[in-house]
Amino acid sequence: MNKVMQLEDKHNIPFFNKQPLVIEKGSGVWVTTDDGKVFLDFTSGWAVTSIGHAHPAITAALINQSQKVIQNPNSGLTYSPARAMLLEKLVPLLPSDLTRVFFTNSGAESNDTAIKLARKITGRSKVITTSHSFHGRTTTALSVTGSKEKGSRFGCLDHDVEFIPFNDVKALRLSLDESVAAFIVEPIQGEGGVNIPDQGYLEAASAICSANGTLFVVDEIQTGFCRTGKFFATSDLDIKIDFLTMAKGLGGGFPIGAFAVSERVAAGLEPGDHGGTYCGNPLACAVASAVIDVLITENIEQHCAAMGQLALQKLNQHLSNLPVIREIRGAGLLICVEFIDDHDADKVVELCLDNGLFVTKTQSNMIRIFPALNVTEEELQTGLERFTLSVEVLMG
Repeated sequence: MNKVMQLEDKHNIPFFNKQPLVIEKGSGVWVTTDDGKVFLDFTSGWAVTSIGHAHPAITAALINQSQKVIQNPNSGLTYSPARAMLLEKLVPLLPSDLTRVFFTNSGAESNDTAIKLARKITGRSKVITTSHSFHGRTTTALSVTGSKEKGSRFGCLDHDVEFIPFNDVKALRLSLDESVAAFIVEPIQGEGGVNIPDQGYLEAASAICSANGTLFVVDEIQTGFCRTGKFFATSDLDIKIDFLTMAKGLGGGFPIGAFAVSERVAAGLEPGDHGGTYCGNPLACAVASAVIDVLITENIEQHCAAMGQLALQKLNQHLSNLPVIREIRGAGLLICVEFIDDHDADKVVELCLDNGLFVTKTQSNMIRIFPALNVTEEELQTGLERFTLSVEVLMG
């Protein structure tokens, strides 16, 4: 057995059923194994390598900042040029009214904290969330994740949570009362299968929350930073967001998360309500600043929207009428191919690997396609051809 695989299998806790591949290096949407095999990565490391593997802007930021300071003395108790620079770039890109930001280690931590602080601000305890949602794996984030399979094995979950159907305004209106601190929702459900709500759903949810004094928590961890063809999925919506949570694409593969709040929400918070050792770590902030620069200077919003339209067109053209396919849907470069049978989705993932392509399965019978946002048209076409070929091999 390969030494790397042997060591990981011997000492890692087996939380993953790993693919028998050792990835040694990458460039853009391409990765290479230790034995020289080359693959297209249409998973973006689970949507984090937003500008591709080993992007020179990220490398330069890491080198430059690491030669200055990696972690501040007293961490968040001292000021950081890298943190200030990231705030200056990020805040103008956020949906309106969100002017205060706190940096975290991950999306799960961002969601966990948003719920904790919403309960503190409102003095209420109940949280409303949606079926088929995914908000993270910490105790609180998992408690509001709409998957019985993911949460049922743990006995310590928060039970003051109610699940309602996604994209159901009536259900939300019936569930909200004076006991509800927060409603947390993804503008497009990612792990749930790229479920896109009806036009007006998020606007209605915002209005209902405002009328009830419930804080509206929008999870843009997977949809943020141009993934759906807009800087944020909520960027052009006329809604009032109380907490917006972020991670994944923000760091381009380097671990960093964040949440943003309005001045009104920030007024209900005080020193000691939250903290963290790596709260705006200078190295992470420098990388995130470099990622934002690339997203803006290379006009990734427009590019991602165009590539997403092309991908949906090609997939529908070649696959939508096949008897194994239930539906193809997506926004920008967040795309789902839903199969009728679970086993077919499993087999296509394996066939894609045989054809030099990484894709990700979710919800048993769905495959997500989400390459780096700066994937070229030629690379996208190549990946879609490999995916289509894999489905055709499945069909025999």
